[in-house]
Amino acid sequence: GVRLGDGSGLAADVVVSNADAAWTYRYLLPGHVRKHWTDERINRARYSMSAFLWYFGTRRQYPEVAHHTLLFGKDFRGMFSGLEGPGQPSADPLLYLHRPTATDAALAPAGHDAFYVLAPVPHLGTGSEWKQRADAFRRELEERLSRTVLPGLGEELVTSRMATPEYFRDELRSFRGAAFSFAPTLMQTTFLRAQARSEDVDRLYMVGAGTHPGAGLPAVLCSAKIVDTVIPLA
Repeated sequence: GVRLGDGSGLAADVVVSNADAAWTYRYLLPGHVRKHWTDERINRARYSMSAFLWYFGTRRQYPEVAHHTLLFGKDFRGMFSGLEGPGQPSADPLLYLHRPTATDAALAPAGHDAFYVLAPVPHLGTGSEWKQRADAFRRELEERLSRTVLPGLGEELVTSRMATPEYFRDELRSFRGAAFSFAPTLMQTTFLRAQARSEDVDRLYMVGAGTHPGAGLPAVLCSAKIVDTVIPLA
């Protein structure tokens, strides 16, 4: 079963955790039951990049901007350097700009547009620094978008919200703020990731980006299908 934060318990024949696998093992299970996913193994594992997300709305529309846009930096190699982290983000990162109102105008008031922009950034490691730098980084993204695909952006903003690597760690409980859990390295791929049937706790099952077969929406949905095949019916 599951013991809740207030001390009460929920009895269950099986438990499925769709939380981050590293977080589940490190913080939701006591060390003495973890022979495979020990603290040492979790700490020495390699983790994916994180993401800086800026959600914003504008009082005008940008009809020339498509639903999906990739904006490449001037330094192609520099865009990807250091992303494994921890460390500083690229000064000229690859940006993904999402404009859902391009295909569904009802997602914003009439005459307005809705966006988010995603910048890949390093995970936090054991540090915590985005509270001090988030707004400055957002302004850098605003300036870059304004001189490229969203002219006059600063004057057109009506709403703004950010999600930093600290959000991934503190709100989504993703270990080290990694957006995609374990990095997809050769020694952390498929059967070398966390498995659907827990290696440590009987009748505990795992789904999500940190489990087999990996991160990304199709793979995460596959992890749920795998659990459906291995969970006992009785």
